Amino acid sequence: MSDRSADPVEITQKLVQCPSVTPEEGGALDYLQELLKDAGFETHRLVFSDERSYDVDNLYARYGRGKPHFCYAGHTDVVPPGDVSAWTRDPFSGDIVEGVLHGRGAEDMKGSVAAFAAASINFIEEHPDFGGSISFLITGDEEADAVNGTIKVIEWADARGEAIDACIVGEPTNENVLGDSIKNGRRGSLSGLITVEGTQGHVAYPETIDNPIDRMVPILAALKMPPLDDGSASFPPSNLEITSVDVGNTTSNIVPARVSARFNVRYNDHWSSATMKEELNRRLKEAAPPETRLTVEFIRDVSEVFLTEAEDLIAPLQQAIRDVTGHEPALSTKGGTSDARFIKNYCPVVEFGLVNETLHQVNECVPVSDLKTLSDVYAAFLKRYFKTV
Repeated sequence: MSDRSADPVEITQKLVQCPSVTPEEGGALDYLQELLKDAGFETHRLVFSDERSYDVDNLYARYGRGKPHFCYAGHTDVVPPGDVSAWTRDPFSGDIVEGVLHGRGAEDMKGSVAAFAAASINFIEEHPDFGGSISFLITGDEEADAVNGTIKVIEWADARGEAIDACIVGEPTNENVLGDSIKNGRRGSLSGLITVEGTQGHVAYPETIDNPIDRMVPILAALKMPPLDDGSASFPPSNLEITSVDVGNTTSNIVPARVSARFNVRYNDHWSSATMKEELNRRLKEAAPPETRLTVEFIRDVSEVFLTEAEDLIAPLQQAIRDVTGHEPALSTKGGTSDARFIKNYCPVVEFGLVNETLHQVNECVPVSDLKTLSDVYAAFLKRYFKTV
């Protein structure tokens, strides 16, 4: 490992000790802002408001004005710790025991934020005239609504002419060991609510009732089968899951007046949100029994499918991973969504961070060695990206 003036372990520990449960800033952005400002970054604290969600505090910081402009994106907000008594250690202690750093956010994703902060600070000290720009786009609202976070910061940055050329989102993307995978795309996500109206009545008088559950059953079956597709060259098969079926009926001898069902579909690059909606509407229409009173509402689109193939971003990251870890990183599109879904509209973006092992769990933790290795990978990437090696 290289000598560091900025230590990713110390930075992680201090970030974890900030109780920044969404949407509370908890001191995490304050600490990171001062750290970057002391290293010569121009910093901006951005609080965004929206009638749909709570106010969110965000941080944008940039060093240099030259090209290319590389951005690291991440978040300092964390999910709640849950039952604190179930934790072996205080979830905001940042305790290091036998080479493992414990605490909420250690893996998702304060450890990654710290690793890149240390890497960039040390890179700038070593190469003060590297000629390009490095920026941080850090939100306090990735784990919840995501309304007043990254999407608005990237819009703000674009409006002021920041012109980002490439971005890494530091989510925990590795599956087994640090260096085994890079996320270079994500499936699209679409949620919906189906409602079928019926006629409520006593089960003993079937001639007076219209059971909406009977009508809903073939509709839900048609959403699931046949499969939407068989996958594509870069993505697994699209997958639709029914997430709830509700009638609001606690009585066994009454037929309900209506039934509603929620679903979510993760779709690959065979589809857009528009074509997926068309397909689902077609299936609903064909499967609904005659005279069915059916409505479908598509909830706010979470994200469109995307695939990043930019070699000037992917190649130096792959080589940096090989050099530092000895692993050959696979390009992957598995998993859920991230804030990369917002950034993809402005520049090429991939995800690379820690191993996805304990995030959101009781006793979330990360090996200290992984923090140091990740910071070394980021440092090696910066040298290759800015051609200082």
